[in-house]
Amino acid sequence: MPGVVFRSALLTRLTSCGLLAQVERGSGPLAQLGSWCRSFSRSMSAYAELTVPPPQALLQPLIVPKKLLLGPGPSNISSRVQEAGGKQMIGHMHTEMFQIMDEIKAGIQYAFQTTNNLTLAISGSGHAAMEAALVNVVEPGDVVLIGIHGVWGERAADIAERIGGDVRRFVKPPGENFTLQEIEQALVQHKPILFFMTHGESSSGVVQQMDGMGPLCHKHNCLLLVDSVASLGGAPLYMDKQGIDILYSGSQKVLNCPPGTAPISFNDKACQKIFNRKKKPTSLYLDMSWLSNFWGCDGNPRKYHHTSPITGLFALREALAILAEEGLEKNWKLHQENAEYLHKGVQDLGLKLFVKDKAMRLPTVTTISVPEGYEWKDITGFIMKNYQIEITGGLGPTVGMVLRIGLMGINCTKANVDLVLRALKDALEHCKKSKH
Repeated sequence: MPGVVFRSALLTRLTSCGLLAQVERGSGPLAQLGSWCRSFSRSMSAYAELTVPPPQALLQPLIVPKKLLLGPGPSNISSRVQEAGGKQMIGHMHTEMFQIMDEIKAGIQYAFQTTNNLTLAISGSGHAAMEAALVNVVEPGDVVLIGIHGVWGERAADIAERIGGDVRRFVKPPGENFTLQEIEQALVQHKPILFFMTHGESSSGVVQQMDGMGPLCHKHNCLLLVDSVASLGGAPLYMDKQGIDILYSGSQKVLNCPPGTAPISFNDKACQKIFNRKKKPTSLYLDMSWLSNFWGCDGNPRKYHHTSPITGLFALREALAILAEEGLEKNWKLHQENAEYLHKGVQDLGLKLFVKDKAMRLPTVTTISVPEGYEWKDITGFIMKNYQIEITGGLGPTVGMVLRIGLMGINCTKANVDLVLRALKDALEHCKKSKH
């Protein structure tokens, strides 16, 4: 019977009154239809029974404890950024959204101190920006030199190897820096097309001096890629003046923004490499030929690429607006002064700073050598339990070696320094020391 639709309620009534059984006892097409109806009814009943009940936890109100995040990130969010991120959605292809994206681009150009046209925010964390930089520039067989003085160089090396790059690791112990002489020797030896360096190495608390590195790379026909996730806004960085070809960062540290958007910029030299590839990048999601159009960087009408994190971009726009209003130089000075205030307080407690050279200490993340006889987890756990303050242990090569305290953006205050020093002092007095 073409065009006839049997609904479950109707089938139930037919069954209950015995009509379906009479139809089935008949012969010919009518009997076949009756049999099909009964089978369909049983199937519908089976699908109607849920085997997984609603999770009880989701039937309760959401509870998020209030904590002071003084670790290496993420950091707390200002009420202004929270409000921006809580605004109602608009379409990711609306004219108003494109205007907001243009404002974000201008904010990133200010934060990076660059006039690069190909400047945008990746829809993802700082890791996504790292991968975007490498996947667009590196082709299989390309020699890539990775400066490693902590965990982030290792991550970059891992990504470059997955792409098929010929990765050469250039390693320094955590807590140390690279000199221009060492870098030039490595460039001469390996002849890479790309050199990776972390500006603010949050796992070791080191800030890498960037002056002279860009011109040195260009002298040896090499692009310079810099990670500034932990340093942007908190330590001086000048993309154009310092000759940085590719620079990226994250939103969740000094910018006091939720994680999930990552500023990135490519200069003309980097663009020449990107847009003259032999093959497409292995990632469509991170392909700059798509993203440059989506962000209005190629002069053509914008085409759909992906659904961007709309409210996350609202928050990033506001975070960049705050940075612009306060001024980069003021922020750099604030972070340096409060870092030095923290350093003095740490030493007054009888603790040792992990990075010996003052000039190499990252203003946003301070590393403290774990005091002899203590378990670092006991200290961080005590401070979290009793003060609701997050500080962390080491990461990668510094696990078990350091405690890390972050002072970033709105969290970078002398009052917070006094509070975390008081908590640290209390922890040292109450945590059990080992017998060794």
